[in-house]
Amino acid sequence: MQVNVRYLDNLKIEASFDDFKIISDQPVRYKGDGTAPGPYDYFLASSAMCAAYFAKVYCKSRDIPTEDIRISQQNIVDPDNRYKQSFVIHAELPASISEKDKKGILASMNRCTVKRVIQNEIDFKIEAKEILGNDVKLDYEVNETKTMIPGKDCSLEETIKNMTGLLANLGIQIEIASWRNQVPHVWSVHIRDADSPMCFTNGKGATKDAALASALGEYLERISTNYFYSDYYLGEDIANAEFVHYPNEKWFKIPNNESIPSGLMDETLLNAYDNGGELRASNLIDTNSGNKERGICALPFERHSDGQTVYIPANLIANLFVSNGMSAGNTKYEARVQCLSEIFERAVKNQIITEEITLPDVPKSVLEKYPTILEGINKLEEAGFPIVVKDASLGGKFPVMCVTLMNPRNGGVFASFGAHPRFEVALERSLTELLQGRSFEGMNDTFPPTFNEFAIREHNNIVDHFIDSTGVISWRFFGARPQYEFNEWNFSGSTQEEYQYLMGILEELGKEVYIADYNELGASACRILVPEYSEIYQPEDLIWDNHNQALDFREDILNLHSLNNEDLSSLIERLEDSELDNYMPISELIGVAFDESTVWGQLVIGELKALGYLALQNYEEAKHLVEMLGTFNDNTIERRRFYQALNNALDIELADDLEIADYLESFTKMYGAELMERVTKTLTLENRFDGLTQTNSSLIGIDKHLKLIESYKKLQMARHNFFK
Repeated sequence: MQVNVRYLDNLKIEASFDDFKIISDQPVRYKGDGTAPGPYDYFLASSAMCAAYFAKVYCKSRDIPTEDIRISQQNIVDPDNRYKQSFVIHAELPASISEKDKKGILASMNRCTVKRVIQNEIDFKIEAKEILGNDVKLDYEVNETKTMIPGKDCSLEETIKNMTGLLANLGIQIEIASWRNQVPHVWSVHIRDADSPMCFTNGKGATKDAALASALGEYLERISTNYFYSDYYLGEDIANAEFVHYPNEKWFKIPNNESIPSGLMDETLLNAYDNGGELRASNLIDTNSGNKERGICALPFERHSDGQTVYIPANLIANLFVSNGMSAGNTKYEARVQCLSEIFERAVKNQIITEEITLPDVPKSVLEKYPTILEGINKLEEAGFPIVVKDASLGGKFPVMCVTLMNPRNGGVFASFGAHPRFEVALERSLTELLQGRSFEGMNDTFPPTFNEFAIREHNNIVDHFIDSTGVISWRFFGARPQYEFNEWNFSGSTQEEYQYLMGILEELGKEVYIADYNELGASACRILVPEYSEIYQPEDLIWDNHNQALDFREDILNLHSLNNEDLSSLIERLEDSELDNYMPISELIGVAFDESTVWGQLVIGELKALGYLALQNYEEAKHLVEMLGTFNDNTIERRRFYQALNNALDIELADDLEIADYLESFTKMYGAELMERVTKTLTLENRFDGLTQTNSSLIGIDKHLKLIESYKKLQMARHNFFK
């Protein structure tokens, strides 16, 4: 994690990391203003808070109330050496908690990350750094050896060196945020852009190097395909730039009758996404630029069957395929093999889940051929998680494996799938995917299997399986009579031969394939689309749940403070007519990344409508929304209290026989003078849109989003230089 520090007035210092900012000060006796804790105070508090967190996780997973649990910490300083201290953390546990759970809580607290880091002797290095230096390096040492693993065209060491070099040349500073290695030969790592932490990836592998190479490859894949930015507004400058996505993009003007422009897509794509003639050209405007006048931005793909170029709307790709079928590798064919493997993994997984297929077990004699994989499986079982290894190839037809974890603690299961032409690689990926970024405690969030076919086949369940594999599976999956015989399939060859093998499967299925290779950032990356096979979301989402619905609201919401009453009324009316969920975050609606700790970052549609009605002094419409916000919301306690107080004030405002002056003193005792001043000024319009700082279409003050755009501009500059 990178922490950036800046000096404020006097001795106050601000530290920013991820999406958060904290301020430290010094006591008055040390010439500070005493307005905030000192850095050392934060350090001392962190260990107590960390221990309390682990206690909470233990209790939450077992439905143990925490209201009467008290965690405290004392620092005992050695009188001869003030830098030698003992931290004594006490847990006051009520008698209602069993002795077994008391021991469990203490054991969980003992796992506190802060404590473990301190006990492992922190290594501090203080170094000078050149301002605006170009020598940006990942803080990771790579051995001089060359380790080749199946499926890779370069050694892991070369892969890491090449990929970090490419990112450094783009001006992207990658930092390693965390590692996980809970069982032998199963590593995962989380990396991110130090300047824009919204850009992050996870990697997995049998070794640290393999996991890091995986994470770096995924990072390059996601910047090459612009996936990091697909849900977000890219700002007015980029919307009107020479190109928005790629220099070879093509724009199609929208006909007056809203028909699909000639030359956009081909017959296969139109048949797949026409939605019975309901698809309109306006459904295909990309949300990233929102440039309706410019038209539809489409990206070139090569149609595999005949090598012809087909232009596919960027908005269609982002809405339906999201991240499926993207990869980066050391070579073109290595990347393509990974793309296709991912497509098969998800398509076959969906078929197995929705059709409730009973799969054959992989014999122990076969698993013994891969001792490092078997060791990881055995360690999971020793930790109390029974493991079931299944052949998901459906009789050797598809190169897919499945490793499923059962959690007797909560009755849940976690089915992890992996695919690759090589049996060993597919099996390893299934296992490493199982634990990628997950703790053992996280397995308590899994769901039990069911015989309810409707819950299994419901589309949102399939989406959950795509997002994090936490969806529901059928008990039939574990049946004793498999529908297919075990097949020890395997296809090994060069990555080009593996690519041809995978393409052959799609040809047998009668599928058309569209391929886009990207190398302008220096990496070999690609995106592969297989209509009616590799989509994650349904074609009707282009009409009913399209990301570009942001275009109806974004400009007015960003310019909220400058709207007149007529424009504000129009905005609220459109929100009401849209029938969008009142609890949908505004950030999600308009594709703008606000700081999550701000009111903007927590703002939902219902709250925006409530504030709008209040600004229009339409108190009757505001009342039921304010009441809802005071009862059901994910806001801070202070924000919830604001709406509770405002709800009371609206009751008085709407009553003929009540006056606010008669209750102001009591309200002030309950809610405080500062909060009640905000409430009264909201009703008198002195405080319009409480808590929402002023911004505009240029995104002023929205630093988190501006950092995202700055990271995108680095890519656009590289693309411009590549194509010029």
